Amino acid sequence: MVKILSRKSLGKQPVYDIGVVKEHNFLLANGLVASNCFNKSHSTAYAYVTYQTAYLKANYPVEYMSALLTASSGIQDKVEKYRENCQRMGIEVEAPDINRSQEDFTPQKNKILFGLSAVKNLGQGAIENILQARKEAGEKFTSLADFCERVDLRVVNRRTLETLIYCGAFDSLQNNRRQLLNNLDLIIPWAQNRTKEKESGQMNLFDLIDNSNFSNDGNEVFEPAPSSPSVADFPLQEKLKLEKENLGFYVSEHPLKSVRQATQILSPISLSQLSEQKSKKKISAVVMLTAIKKIIDKNGKPMAFIQMEDITGEAEGIIFASAYDKIEKLIIENARLIIWGKVERREEQLQIIVEDAETIEQVKMIMLEITPEQALDSRLQNSLKVILQEQSGERNKAKMPVVAAIGRGKQRQFIRFGQKFWVQDDRATVLSLQNAGFSAYAQPLLPN
Repeated sequence: MVKILSRKSLGKQPVYDIGVVKEHNFLLANGLVASNCFNKSHSTAYAYVTYQTAYLKANYPVEYMSALLTASSGIQDKVEKYRENCQRMGIEVEAPDINRSQEDFTPQKNKILFGLSAVKNLGQGAIENILQARKEAGEKFTSLADFCERVDLRVVNRRTLETLIYCGAFDSLQNNRRQLLNNLDLIIPWAQNRTKEKESGQMNLFDLIDNSNFSNDGNEVFEPAPSSPSVADFPLQEKLKLEKENLGFYVSEHPLKSVRQATQILSPISLSQLSEQKSKKKISAVVMLTAIKKIIDKNGKPMAFIQMEDITGEAEGIIFASAYDKIEKLIIENARLIIWGKVERREEQLQIIVEDAETIEQVKMIMLEITPEQALDSRLQNSLKVILQEQSGERNKAKMPVVAAIGRGKQRQFIRFGQKFWVQDDRATVLSLQNAGFSAYAQPLLPN
């Protein structure tokens, strides 16, 4: 880098727009100035930096992504984007840990430990206070009460403590987050009193009377930390929701992770693949609704704009009046849905025009039990084909997949029929198949 100390005008000078294989910013032999060199050096520098970062990402992926996350720790959108990149690279980003996390994201073999600087409501002063308390004692925090007693609660306030609990920072000490929150009401005043007593060097009257409050080495032993009655922890979905609200994203797991494998039978796309789809193409996707804006269109009918997300990314959706009435009851924040619609491009922005939807729990599939002999019987094949085509009904409205299980035991093979053989009504389809001599039944996509 060059630091400019002074500058002066040389008036009008003839300049040649040339490119030469020499250092830039130099004079030619005839006293003229060579230009067009800054662009070359600038692009060369960028190319060099690109090579360096590509090398680091390829050879030191955990360290590289840790540095990238740290550099973006104050920008939640970027942190989430890079965290998703880590998942695709096979690198797990662990939740914050009150005993292990540093200010920055920390590489841990094939994992990255979440940095405290990326936790919402956790200012620089609180981070420094926590790390200093951990360093001074030279030992880990053993409980929420121990933590509250050792940190400065004027800096690490209640809101900060709640955020740390919600995002799982205390899970290694007590993984019941609801219990920890209930305990705060008792532990905070207890810890404040302990701090005052220590600072004043005084003990209360009961401490003086009761010798049991002294250990064998003469050190004072305070009353044990209080605890509220035991309660059950938050359900998983609520726990994840609170994580998102307080951290900006999920760290334990995504609410759709548990259903991802099961829903692959429906051939959905991931939202990260939306840019690869052609405009007007019919698609399906398994999503969770994160924001809903209901409005009235110019014809006085209701419609909605929705924000959706899955494990890989986010997208915007539009539900026009023609589809709104049919799926209005499903348009609820945090609802897990499979949606059907088409891709639309507007000024380089991608959207999904939602035409239909169903809650994941309500999605069913038709299961066919077929012997190898039946599978080879052309007469039965034709009969099956006719029934499924009849039950498919109107094009693009059949959303129930059909799966055939051929054989028995370990030799059993599963075959999913193409979408042109999907059906609309599970009861009518099963009845038609059974009347034709097939063993068929409807089965929820997700186990109860």
